[in-house]
Amino acid sequence: MGLLGPCWVRWHCVQKSAPQAALPAPTGIMTVPKEMPEKWARAGAPPSWSRKKPSWGTEEERRARANDREYNEKFQYASNCIKTSKYNILTFLPVNLFEQFQEVANTYFLFLLILQLIPQISSLSWFTTIVPLVLVLTITAVKDATDDYFRHKSDNQVNNRQSQVLINGILQQEQWMNVCVGDIIKLENNQFVAADLLLLSSSEPHGLCYIETAELDGETNMKVRQAIPITWELGDVSKLAKFDGEVICEPPNNKLDKFSGTLYWKESKFPLSNQNMLLRGCVLRNTEWCFGLVIFAGPDTKLMQNSGRTKFKRTSIDRLMNTLVLWIFGFLVCMGVILAIGNAIWEHEVGMRFQVYLPWDEAVDSAFFSGFLSFWSYIIILNTVVPISLYVSVEVIRLGHSYFINWDKKMFCAKKRTPAEARTTTLNEELGQVEYIFSDKTGTLTQNIMVFNKCSVHGRSYGDVFDVLGHKAEVGERPEPVDFSFNPLADQKFLFWDPTLLEAVKMGNPHVHEFFRLLSLCHTVMSEEKSEGELFYKAQSPDEGALVTAARNFGFVFRSRTPKTITVHELGTAVTYQLLAILDFNNIRKRMSVIVRNPEGKIRLYCKGADTILLDRLHPSAPELLASTTDHLNEYAGEGLRTLVLAYKDLDEEHYEEWADRRLQASLAQDSREDRLASVYEEIESDMTLLGATAIEDKLQQGVPETIALLTLANIKIWVLTGDKQETAVNIGYSCKMLTDDMSEVFVVTGHTVLEVREELRKAREKMVDPSRTVGNGFTCHESPSSPKLTSVLEAAVAGEYALVINGHSLAHALEADMELEFLETACACKAVICCRVTPLQKAQVVELVKKYKKAVTLAIGDGANDVSMIKTAHIGVGISGQEGIQAVLASDYSFSQFKFLQRLLLVHGRWSYLRMCKFLCYFFYKNFAFTMVHFWFGFFCGFSAQTVYDQYFITLYNIVYTSLPVLAMGVFDQDVPEQRSMEYPKLYEPGQLNLLFNKREFFICIAQGIYTSVLLFFVPYGVFAEATRDDGTQLADYQSFAVTVATSLVIVVSVQIGLDTGYWTAINHFFIWGSVAVYFAILFAMHSNGLFDMFPNQFRFVGNAQNTLAQPAVWLTIALTTVVCILPVVAFRFLKLSLRPDLSDTVRYTQLVRRKQKAQHRCMRRVGRAGSRRSGYAFSHQEGFGELIMSGKNMRLSSLALSSFTARSSSGWIESLRRKKSDGAGSPGGGADKPLKG
Repeated sequence: MGLLGPCWVRWHCVQKSAPQAALPAPTGIMTVPKEMPEKWARAGAPPSWSRKKPSWGTEEERRARANDREYNEKFQYASNCIKTSKYNILTFLPVNLFEQFQEVANTYFLFLLILQLIPQISSLSWFTTIVPLVLVLTITAVKDATDDYFRHKSDNQVNNRQSQVLINGILQQEQWMNVCVGDIIKLENNQFVAADLLLLSSSEPHGLCYIETAELDGETNMKVRQAIPITWELGDVSKLAKFDGEVICEPPNNKLDKFSGTLYWKESKFPLSNQNMLLRGCVLRNTEWCFGLVIFAGPDTKLMQNSGRTKFKRTSIDRLMNTLVLWIFGFLVCMGVILAIGNAIWEHEVGMRFQVYLPWDEAVDSAFFSGFLSFWSYIIILNTVVPISLYVSVEVIRLGHSYFINWDKKMFCAKKRTPAEARTTTLNEELGQVEYIFSDKTGTLTQNIMVFNKCSVHGRSYGDVFDVLGHKAEVGERPEPVDFSFNPLADQKFLFWDPTLLEAVKMGNPHVHEFFRLLSLCHTVMSEEKSEGELFYKAQSPDEGALVTAARNFGFVFRSRTPKTITVHELGTAVTYQLLAILDFNNIRKRMSVIVRNPEGKIRLYCKGADTILLDRLHPSAPELLASTTDHLNEYAGEGLRTLVLAYKDLDEEHYEEWADRRLQASLAQDSREDRLASVYEEIESDMTLLGATAIEDKLQQGVPETIALLTLANIKIWVLTGDKQETAVNIGYSCKMLTDDMSEVFVVTGHTVLEVREELRKAREKMVDPSRTVGNGFTCHESPSSPKLTSVLEAAVAGEYALVINGHSLAHALEADMELEFLETACACKAVICCRVTPLQKAQVVELVKKYKKAVTLAIGDGANDVSMIKTAHIGVGISGQEGIQAVLASDYSFSQFKFLQRLLLVHGRWSYLRMCKFLCYFFYKNFAFTMVHFWFGFFCGFSAQTVYDQYFITLYNIVYTSLPVLAMGVFDQDVPEQRSMEYPKLYEPGQLNLLFNKREFFICIAQGIYTSVLLFFVPYGVFAEATRDDGTQLADYQSFAVTVATSLVIVVSVQIGLDTGYWTAINHFFIWGSVAVYFAILFAMHSNGLFDMFPNQFRFVGNAQNTLAQPAVWLTIALTTVVCILPVVAFRFLKLSLRPDLSDTVRYTQLVRRKQKAQHRCMRRVGRAGSRRSGYAFSHQEGFGELIMSGKNMRLSSLALSSFTARSSSGWIESLRRKKSDGAGSPGGGADKPLKG
């Protein structure tokens, strides 16, 4: 690149004044290994004893010696091979079966199968259970094997990547999995870093190299790393082969931005910091080659330490069904016991008297033993209350819902040609129950594209375009953009719409020239010129790139830099400035400055930074300019733009020399170096002259504000977890409308100690409570983690809307065991939460905290490898297929290309999936209890002999043929309201969050209805048949006629019931429902036909029974009466409920019907805006800038939401009252994970 970069000047100055071995570290602090003897500390050589471990084997420190595998192997460090798969060929079958039989239902059916293999108690054939059980196990095993195969394939692809490793003095090609700690690796441009390396040397001057860290922190901008000076010259293989330095450093950990260690070499020691490390997952950029020493490999690397474990995800309905299966089994046992006791009593009192006619089996020697065998027989007969077809049907329905997501054209991104993808089929209904969304920022909410939008120069604002009447023109009404053809070095992609700014440049306006001169000089951008006039800028933050590009197009082109100079082409003339100092940015200063000497010898300081910081450091000589600029800042901030203030100061030579001496002394300080430098910087950055301000638009992804607004109306809380800086995240929060000026307060937690963080959280909770309302004694109830109703009390007492912003270092303390509840309590009481500067593991910890204490479904969405842990931890993980690779997509459960599709995924597909699954389960339990309980009532009239009411073929076909397809059609296609209404009325989503449609209460209602139906199905025909006669006067009652009548009544009743339950009729529903009834009659008549009797006389004995029975009018009247008495109460109840207490979906359907009749137009949408306020938001990079290294060598306005309001019905508040009831019933989280908070 021809650029001299970081650390050149600093080391140059230091080398003049002190021997190299005694120098302080350029970054970081030297650490002396634990238990190092004093003589080694003095001599600076490494200790030779072996690494010590505590008794439990945890690594205390890492020791790695270069080019000495034998020495390093004795520590038994992890290899560089990674493994994310779960099975291998030998373990797949036993492990997978073990996992599947952890499902209660599978164990239940296995137990029944074993019972059916015992001939003394089996009244049904064993194949009725084993075939569907094996089918379910096989389908699940194939799916698991397929998923694990792809994990193996991915692991092999990574582990078999090639890397150049220095072995025995020769560079050899080695697979990544064979790389060991202590090896020296050569990396070339655009290669991935194979392990965590200590940078030794590179092709760039002074050991510099440039990396991209998108896989780690989600940022696509460049980072700079530098080798320590002692190893700069080790670029030769022969020199590297002789390198035998030893590194002693911290043990493996997940802190991406920290590293502490020491290199011992040539009887000297050299401190190491994160600035010297290349982490696995990074990509080498703009550097021809570099060499590194492997410090951490494989699972010990920081990337893998931040990768969460793959967790088996199950929905809340799955967990509830496991509980219900246990309850049903208990109910089954109770029924079996009752019938067994009845059998024992009957055999003792009645059966003993005519054993000649009905003898006992040979194995039965007493009435008690007969009852014992009868118990197991009834267990088998009654097991159909939970048939295995339930689980097959659930998987089929989920598969159908997944295909609907995949086929949804409204979630297809034409620009990227990327469809939405359901990567799992087991979580669809949980999409309809989400309460918390945890979102990444960069690349998820934003495009990470910055645009220079407006500016204020010497009190005049530029950027707006006005028409002939003086009205501000909107984007679509603007004329052609400014023509920059006069500038051959202009970036053709840059667009600006206000021509007056370019005219001011051409007219020689000195203020405008100085404005762009500052932008072209005050930055840390790297310039690369691949061909004449073809410039490429590499910036640490997108903002810096946007500002330098703007200056470039307006004629002030940053061309190149050296450690001591910056060359700028000013309106075609090359001007070289001497770079005297860079006063770099950090989170406390919130500004950066450069001191340059122009060709005339004049020294000037240029500064840019946050308005809240910089305006206080201006000279008070121009109050009018300050006032007008402040007005412009307020205007820009009101539009959600990221603002920045520019100022300058002239320095005389003597003043600068004195200051430079003080700065040099501060930079050489052994302790408090950063504080001393900050104090020196404060001295010179004062009494500056205001030059102007910039406004940058951080482009959001399309539809983000509308999506967030819609999800918020659905009572979904959105937390942003980002690795970016606070100012950037807060500005995006305002742009997304997560944060608004209407909020009572935005709390910012930035404490560096446990006490500071605790105090800030306490003050935030105190401010959130309305002073007029008394909560405990001075809020002390919130300080005690054992106090009941912890969260519900605070949330109920909150007056107004609040937001919480917390930094990563503060979050580390807030997530500690003794403070996590206080943090959760405070955060959950806020409308919006933004966590800044968080590591990937902290993202996962925040998600886990909410999962642990809140009975709520969580969803995590991100686009980078730094989001993988969060995605794996949440109940549902969504990957955005963006600019940062596909790691997030591969780890996700669902993926698509834009954040705005999330609203459709949840409010349409998720809500429908939950609705359909709940209706399916309610109906399925109902129809099977109605079917099975008839056997129970029949037991009292057959001597408790385990005789079935229906014939065996009807029992086999009932769930497979007669009732399977109609309920599948309802489970796949049913809707309560159209998709447009689901988006229009987001409150429709709340029943899923409250789990209203299928819970224990709804289950018992279905069971009660099923039992009621079974009573009528048995006793109505029984009562009729007791007295009825045929047309010829003979007795109607016989076993087979009764069985046909009850079975026919059952099929008709459950078919009519599913017709009532179906809310959205399609041709498929009609065909399946009425077709199933027709198939029933066809099979019934076929089984009682002469043809089957002739072929199988032993199986089909009752020839003509169905025809004779159904030819009797009394039978049809019985069937009709049974159907009416079964269905009529259901119809009456639903009619009364719809009239007296309709739910929201009923109201929406009614509103839709009225609209159709009246053909009323939709109400006009109201534009939502917010008042302006001044904010600063300069997006510096994830870490501090590298200005010192160089010296050494939005908004998208919320558009009209597609929301319509409707007249509130008398029952409109029932969901809110239920939510309050749920919240009030929450227990204290202080008792541990078994007492979750509710909110």
